[in-house]
Parts: sequence; C-alpha cells; structure tokens
Amino acid sequence: MINILLVDDQHLIRQGLKSMLESNAQMHVIGEAENGQRALEQLAALQPDIVLMDIRMPIMDGVATTKAIAQQYPNIKVLVLTTFDDDEYVSQAMRLGAKGYLLKDTEPDELMLAILAVYKGQTLLGPGLFEKALIPMAPTIASVQPPPELAQLTPRELDVLRLIASGANNREIAESLFLSENTVKNYVTNILSRLNLRDRTQAALFAHSLFGGR
Repeated sequence: MINILLVDDQHLIRQGLKSMLESNAQMHVIGEAENGQRALEQLAALQPDIVLMDIRMPIMDGVATTKAIAQQYPNIKVLVLTTFDDDEYVSQAMRLGAKGYLLKDTEPDELMLAILAVYKGQTLLGPGLFEKALIPMAPTIASVQPPPELAQLTPRELDVLRLIASGANNREIAESLFLSENTVKNYVTNILSRLNLRDRTQAALFAHSLFGGR
C-alpha cells in the first residue's frame, strides 16, 4: 500500500484526487493539507510514502515545502502536481528534492503510474519539462544559438536528445521520462530522420556537441 499526503490549496482538487487515487487498491490517501506549513505539521505523525504537492499555495509554497521535506524527511518522496510549468518552478523543485514534476492535465492512469514509479525510486518529468529542469545546471546553454534543425523536434524529442547526450540508454531514458522503451525507440527514430543522422552514435555525438552531456 502506498500512503499519500495530498497538498493543494483547493479543496475540490484534493477531493477529486483522493477519489481517483483510492480507486486504485495500491493507494491510500492518509491526509490532506491546504498549504506547505500544514503539510509539514502532519508529516511526523503520518509518515506518508509520497507527498503529492502543488506549487502555488498561500503561507508556504510547494518549492519551500519540497526543500524542507528533503532535508527533514529524506525517505518521503515528493511528486509535484501543478498547473504551472514555469522554468523556475520546475528547476527549483527538482533541484531541491522533488522526485517528479507533472502538470494537472496528466491523465489519471498516467498519474497513478507516475506515483508507482516515484514510489519505486524513479525520477520523472512530464512532457517538455526535462529541458526546464536543466536550466540552473546549464545557464550558458540559453546563450548559444541552437542549430535550426532543432526547431523540427518536439519538446519530448528534445528531452530524449538531451538524455542521449548524457549517455543514457533506451531503458534509462524510458525510466527518466516515464515512457515505454518502444516509445523511446520511436522517438529516437524520429530524431534521426528529422536531423538527417545515420544512427544513434551520430545522434549522441550531435547531442553531446550541443549539450555537453548534460
């Protein structure tokens, strides 16, 4: 059983999430909080496995709360679920200890699979968010004019290309981006075609020249 604490300032959102998650026999919502401060007050007693965390909340937001949880309760995993995909929110949340970042338009089945993945120790990001998470680690990238070919790639294909640059294999990419290995293979095929590259090795060299393995 995966014990979950819901942290969101909207009561209706919490109730909807609770109803949805508890339709899965593996999941149990053991508590709710309307802001980060209330969440921290409950953690010692509840000891959830997962904190499903909103970002913008009164009193104490999700970024500050994520940092506090990572410092005080390192065994509790934070999965951000929010409507906001701002670069700063994504990068700060992941840098400060979140194990995943999803948007609220995520399909219910995908959310439940994401919770299972984070519970098992995987780190994941929603489509198009991988690049945002890298921003504080690679501030100089934005100042480099990217090759025009990159404009042909979708946000998810860019995510895959960056992971290829880091040396990740298809299984590792699949785990990082919460995809199947077959889906990753399809993305790699599309990348090779759109960038006019012969094989994965060429793609890795091309990506590494752009992203430096980050």
